[in-house]
Order: sequence, then C-alpha cells, then structure tokens
Amino acid sequence: MLASICRRRLLRLRLPQIPYAAGTDDSRPNPIDTLLSHGYSSAAPAGAALSEPCPATVSYLISCGLTPAAAAAHKLHTLSTEKVDAVRALLRSYGFTDAEIARMVRRCSQILILHPDRILRPKLDLLISIGLRPRKLATVPSLLMRSLEKHILPCIQFLRDILGTDVDVCSAISGAPRAMESSIEKMRPGVAALRRLGLPEESISKLVIMELGVLLTSPDRLSEIFEDLKALGLSITDTPFVYGIRALCGLSRETWLRKLALYQSFGVSEGELLRAFKKQPMIVLYSDENIKKKLRFLLDEVKLELTEVMRLPLIIGFSLEKNTKPRCAVLSVLMREGKIDPSTNVLSPLLASAKAFSERFVLRYADDVPDVVKAYEGKIIFEGFRDQDVLVPLKS
Repeated sequence: MLASICRRRLLRLRLPQIPYAAGTDDSRPNPIDTLLSHGYSSAAPAGAALSEPCPATVSYLISCGLTPAAAAAHKLHTLSTEKVDAVRALLRSYGFTDAEIARMVRRCSQILILHPDRILRPKLDLLISIGLRPRKLATVPSLLMRSLEKHILPCIQFLRDILGTDVDVCSAISGAPRAMESSIEKMRPGVAALRRLGLPEESISKLVIMELGVLLTSPDRLSEIFEDLKALGLSITDTPFVYGIRALCGLSRETWLRKLALYQSFGVSEGELLRAFKKQPMIVLYSDENIKKKLRFLLDEVKLELTEVMRLPLIIGFSLEKNTKPRCAVLSVLMREGKIDPSTNVLSPLLASAKAFSERFVLRYADDVPDVVKAYEGKIIFEGFRDQDVLVPLKS
C-alpha cells in the first residue's frame, strides 16, 4: 500500500531512476542527497513548491519509532517497505536496538534507502570488526553514507598508522565518533603540526585516543596552545601537557585568557592556577557562570578556603545539584545529630565515589537518622554548616 501510494505521487513528478548508492564518488554530489534536498521533486519546474511528505511514508516512519513531528520533517518518499524493512532487519542483526535505529533515522533518514547487503553490510562489517559498538555508530549514522573505499577505509588506516592497534583505533573513534565524518585531508595538518612542535609520538597517540577531534584543530591554533602551556611552566614531556592540549583545543585563545582572569578574580594566584590546571585541565572548559556558581557555593556556603578548593580542583567538576549540595545536606544532618564532628573536613567526603559516600554517610545512619536519606535524595535544603540548628525541607 505504501509503495503504491508514494509511487503515484512520484510518477506525477516524473522522478528519474536513482540506483542505491552510498556516496561512492565523493567528488560528485550524491544523487540521493541532491534528491532529498529538493523533497524528491528535482524534476519539478524551477520555482515550483516543494512536494509535501507522502502521508503513508510519514506513517511508516512513525512505525519506525519516530515522533509524528520528526517523521513529518523528513521529506523522504519510501518506494518499497520491503527494502526499508530489510535495512532495519540488517541493523538489528548487528545489535542495533529499535531505539537506536529510530535515533539513526531521525538524524539521517537517507540510511533507509541504502542497499542493505551491497552498501551497508560491508561498512558495518569493517566498523564492528575493529570493536565499535552499535550504540556508538548510532550517534553518527551519516558515517554509513560515506564511501567505504574512499572515506571509511582510508580514515581507519590513517589512524592505524598513528596508533598501531585496532583496539586504540576503536578507543579513539568511540571517544569522538563525529570526527570520523571528516576526511584525512583535514586531519593530516594536525598530526604534522603536533610533530613539528615537538610532541613525542607516544604523546600524540595518547592525545588522539583521548580526543580524536584534536586533529581537526588548525596548526596555527595548536602553535598558540603550545605557547600558552609553556608560558604556564609546563614541559612538553610532562603528562599534564597532553591533557592541557586536549582541554585548550576546545577553547579559543580569547576564551582561555578569559577563564584565567575569571579564576584570578576570585583571588587565585598564578601558582595555584598552574598547579590546579596540571591536576585538572578540564577546569577551564566549564562555562563562566558554572565556575562562578560553584566557587561561590564552595567558598560562601560550605566555607572552604580558596586554597583548599584549588588544591583539589576535581571538586569544581562535580555537579552542584546532583552531587555537592545533596552531600553537604547529608553531612549537615549528621553534624546536627551529633553523628560526625562539626569540625570534620568535608572535602574528602565531597570527593569520595558515590558508592563510598553512600555506604559511609547514608546507609550507615539510615535507620537512626532517616533524614540522611531525604537529604541525599535532595529533599532537604542545605543551609550551611555553621550556626545552623534547623534544616529546611523542600516544599512538596
């Protein structure tokens, strides 16, 4: 039924025959992409309105797991439910869940019109053979639209030459799967720049595994990053140097300087900032507002010393609402009930793993002090550790 309804509409547009393709020639426009960009109406006269999505196709996409709005947004006129079902069956056979398939279709509906055995299967065989999991591939379905011979294979071989093993290649791709959509011509300058700037091969491999996207950073920006890290006193052979590159590749130089100024506005010295950055380079990646909120809470509400916070900068990366505030509320309840000393240094509990904190401060006292459970669930507001004799429950 779906095929016949859509076929009648397509015949009125005198649609040309389009063979199954996966963009095998990257130098020419993909006919599928061209057709889709015009709503499958490339044969319509110039200036004519784009055709509306076929209602039966919209219904079919909804049956694939898309919402009605998402299905209507795709002007994809499915010609054969049998072929589309074959694509979905193939994806399931490789371990993709229905939810992942629906996500792939939302992001790249063209995948449904690729030939399952001739186009999709060889790509899936290669990508999964190096260890990539379906849930990672589901985040970049457009990669499956790229040419196997001209894009996917060269990219994997390029990474093998840098990293050496498929295990490391898989780790690099899994960490930044979208970077695989870029060509090796865009990655080569980054590798060349890192070598020219003196980064050891071992460090380059480690950096690529941590953040494949760093290879897409311009050589000029990489040069700036090396200068800035050296200005902080970091040596190119230090392990923190690699983590510093990873962090700064996500920032412009102007943003980097603004982050430094922001921390210094709280009274952080250059020495403290350098030591904190060495321990936790990611502290410069949080938004300005996020940094301000966390520092103000830790300094004004928890009453920590600035030197303490910067000595253990990992605390700045923890979520206030999901981690720090509930833990503070738990500790406050226990201080009020006399279960722990009010002079206890709270930094250690705040930095503990979720399991360790729960066992030591929540489960241990849950029977005697039921409020610790409420506090850990965010149902009791943290009002500070000092001069507090009342905890304020959240309004229901």
